This record gives sequence, C-alpha cells and structure tokens, in this order.
Amino acid sequence: MKAILFDCDGTIADSAGLICTIMDRSFEAHGLTPPAWESTRAIIGLSLDKAILALRPSLGEADVAALVAGYRHQYRAERARPDFVEHLFPGMRDLVLELSAQDEVFVGMVTGKSRRGVAAITAAHGLTDAFTIIRTADDCPSKPHPAMVLECCAQVGLAPADAIVVGDTTFDMEMARTAGSAALGVAWGSHHREQLERSGAQAVATDVPELRQALAAFIEGGWGIRGTGLDTAPTTAKTWS
Repeated sequence: MKAILFDCDGTIADSAGLICTIMDRSFEAHGLTPPAWESTRAIIGLSLDKAILALRPSLGEADVAALVAGYRHQYRAERARPDFVEHLFPGMRDLVLELSAQDEVFVGMVTGKSRRGVAAITAAHGLTDAFTIIRTADDCPSKPHPAMVLECCAQVGLAPADAIVVGDTTFDMEMARTAGSAALGVAWGSHHREQLERSGAQAVATDVPELRQALAAFIEGGWGIRGTGLDTAPTTAKTWS
C-alpha cells in the first residue's frame, strides 16, 4: 500500500489569483498597504496566520488575528457569490479520481486550507469521497512541520517512506523530506522548479501526464524517477527542530 498526499492550493486548485485578491482586500480593510502579489504567492501553502506574519513580520499578535479573521470573512463572502467558481488545474480532478479508485492507494490531502475550505472545494468538484485522509491548518502545525504527513500515515497504518507528497511549494517539499517521505513537485504552482529542487524535490512534473507517470512508478514499488523521464534533484535530509 502507498499513500499519495496532495497539497491543494497551487497543486490541485488554481487559486493563486483568488488568494492574492482576498489578501489585498484584507490588508486594505485594516488600513494597510497590500503586499505585492509576488510576495503573497510566495507564502501560499503556509497556515493563514503564518502567511500573514511572513508578509508583515512587524505585526503584533492581535493584528495578525484581526487580519486572519478579515481574510476569512472576505473569502466566505466571495464564495457566497452566485457566480463564484474555484477552478482546478485541468486534468487534476480526473487524476485524483483515478488514484482514489485504486485498491492499493490511499489518497490524501495535506493543506494550509481550513477544514471548511477543504469541504467546500471538494464538494464543489465531486471529490468529497476521493480523499481518505485529510490534514488541514485546523489540525496540525503549519508546513513545513511534518505533522500533517506523519498523522496521515499513522491514520492508515503506513510508514512515512510509503508516502509521497505532491506539492507546488518549498514548504511541501521540506515537509515531505523531514517526515521521511518522497517529495514530488509540480511546476504549475507558486514556486519555481529551482526552488522546489533546492528544498528537496526528487522530481518536478511539468504537466499532469508527467505527474501521472511518476505516481504510477511510485505505486508500482518504488520511486523509479529515472524511468519516468522527469528531471531529478539530489535528496537532502532535513531535521525538524
């Protein structure tokens, strides 16, 4: 048995523009200059409080809490619009459903989203039953802490070495490597290939067919990256302190 643990925003969901827009509104509502979109994209994947503090390290605890609450209010208001659609990257819904139908695979999600946010996006795209194991910002410390991966593996009775994390950020790759799991980056999200490789990605898929091929090799009994045609990066061991 293997566990495939997907990040959500930037990996499955094409949500960067929405996140940047909502962050702008939240900062403006509190009389603050919004961060550059490039800066906001760089922190996608962190838990919301950690992300806001990374954007404005000078903020106090009360200000961070107010911005978190404001962001969530703005996000829920946007979701409530009749014309709201949170898009997935083309091919990702089909891939998740294909994997969830395989008896030898547990499909999971490890995300900085809230439980409420995960429930909304999975329901909207018919993926509620596709994920056997889910850990969110409501359940665990923020990435790159390995707790999300370790708890998912413990829930289904697998060793971390039998899991692979698929994500678009350095936080995902560092989380995977620290947990002792395989790390597979995707090139269509928030962080560049070079960043993913430096943070421990053993390969970076440039499109969904490459991702499908790499995951098939992992499921069949090993990483087998050199047989997939994907670029490889050296494995870097990390220790959480």
